[in-house]
Amino acid sequence: MNYRHLLLLGLLMTQSQHGYQIHDFIEKNLKFITNMNKATAYSLLDRLSKEDYIDVTIEHTGNRPPRKVYSINEKGTAYFQQLLLQNLASAETVSYISEIGFMFLDHLPIDQTIDLLKKKQAELQEKYKHLKRLPSHDKNGVNIAFQHKQKMLKAEITFLTETIDKLAHTGVK
Repeated sequence: MNYRHLLLLGLLMTQSQHGYQIHDFIEKNLKFITNMNKATAYSLLDRLSKEDYIDVTIEHTGNRPPRKVYSINEKGTAYFQQLLLQNLASAETVSYISEIGFMFLDHLPIDQTIDLLKKKQAELQEKYKHLKRLPSHDKNGVNIAFQHKQKMLKAEITFLTETIDKLAHTGVK
């Protein structure tokens, strides 16, 4: 299932947009939910256009260079619905790259391990604070997605707190 297609088509379900608007929204509001960069977004928009899921028009505004405006069409709406149903029903396996590092932390001095875990924890706390500061949206789904991400970050922060405490007090890895 292509979650990136789902994201782009979902953004176009609300309104037609040019590529910069889509990328700007992702960068400002979804950077902790997706890692899609500008080049990937444009490439996927072009692919969705070639597969006839979205329509593209050229907009001319004043002295600005022409820009593409993307609109979801009937075929794209059906594809979006299909992807949405698959996404909501699937129980994906969440993998954290840091689990690999946890497996081998016995190869570092315990003080260094604790310092590194505290650094990771501080970075996650900053991400959590950023998500908490985001304004509430008028759509339930957006708010639910942000709440989910907040809870996952909070769980990771709690896990790190417990792990750091365990390592600091027992020296047991």
